[in-house]
Amino acid sequence: MKPIDFGQLQQILTSSRGALELAIVLLCVALAWLIDRRLDRSRRLRGLHEKIGRFGRVAFPLLALALTYTASFAWRRYVGPPFFLAIATPILIAVAVSRMLAYGLRRLFPAQAWLPASEFAIAMAIGGLAILYFLGVLPEMTRALDELVIPFGKSQVSLLTIIEGIAVVLVTVIVTLWLSGLIEQRLANARGLDANLRVVLSKAITAALIVIAVLIALQEIGFDLTLLTVFGGALGVGIGLGLQKLASNYIAGFTILLDRSIRLGDLITVDGKHGVVTKVSTRYVVVRSGDGIEAIVPNETLVTTTVLNHTFSSNEVRVALTVTVAYGTDIDQALKLLERIALADVRVLRDARAPAALLQSMGDNGIVLELGVWIGDPHIQGHLRSTLFRAILKQFAENGIVIPFPQREIRVIGPLSMTAATFPDVQMGSEGKTT
Repeated sequence: MKPIDFGQLQQILTSSRGALELAIVLLCVALAWLIDRRLDRSRRLRGLHEKIGRFGRVAFPLLALALTYTASFAWRRYVGPPFFLAIATPILIAVAVSRMLAYGLRRLFPAQAWLPASEFAIAMAIGGLAILYFLGVLPEMTRALDELVIPFGKSQVSLLTIIEGIAVVLVTVIVTLWLSGLIEQRLANARGLDANLRVVLSKAITAALIVIAVLIALQEIGFDLTLLTVFGGALGVGIGLGLQKLASNYIAGFTILLDRSIRLGDLITVDGKHGVVTKVSTRYVVVRSGDGIEAIVPNETLVTTTVLNHTFSSNEVRVALTVTVAYGTDIDQALKLLERIALADVRVLRDARAPAALLQSMGDNGIVLELGVWIGDPHIQGHLRSTLFRAILKQFAENGIVIPFPQREIRVIGPLSMTAATFPDVQMGSEGKTT
């Protein structure tokens, strides 16, 4: 489209044909708005509004653009050259591009305070460019920028070419992030796939799309892709010399995701850290302990060291509680009482995993008993231990079972007079025992 001819604009506004075309433009915009509202309501009912987020804001200008373009094609074929439809098309393109740029910024820099101001600045800049285009000023500005030449070695590049290259790269990357967001959403809803496989596919597809987008953008601006072979060689040397740990972490991350040895929600113990896996990325794994502290464990550590995965094949784990009773206690009664206490808790498994009490050893201060119970949720071990120990203390007290405290007996060999002189505060019994 050429800049607006204001003389023609006045002539078209006074004609019935111009009024009909303007009404068609308004109808296309209103229809796109109604469709967008209906889609938004459907997303909210299905719980997809938060997942799609700002991506849904691009739907309205794209729908309006599709409708106006279709109407413009029909108008040009059956009526003649369009005027208002031709004006609406670049305006809607500008709105769609500004919202796509805002979406790309949200994807690249989430939860940043400067984003709202940046989105407003982008919208104003694109709107200003559209106004300058319609006024006929933008073509003169592009010619002026094309005449400004910047030397790069033996070649010269115009400032307009640099700006166009940056714009092409940004738009291509944003479109790529848009597509990757759609693919991630589809993978997140694919419950039939393993969680680790969904993460692998999402990361791999996003990385591949970004690489392809950058290559396409560089080719569009006339960049010689053969120069990337030099960069690739330098990158390989850099990885070999200084990025070994980083590269090994990424390789180990994809290994963990593919072999599914560690998954989201697993209870693991690694490198002195014990907790639940809350995040699995290509570089590290986040392990959240029971006290809320999150440990970021590099993937290389998970691959090269022994990892205790308490929920690898099953969520059922055994919890062992030890208690000491005094010598002379009826052991059979104490063991049956322990099993009865465990069965009274609904979290303890039955049948093949029924609780079992056994005599573990005969210690210095008493007889050590062990109560072993199986539970289906490994995350409740601490609370279960507390509940069972409290029940054991109560039941043992009611049944007269004594839990002894540590005792030490000292025998003194030698004349009582020397002992009394050396230890005046020690009282001696009739058999030479300290009391």
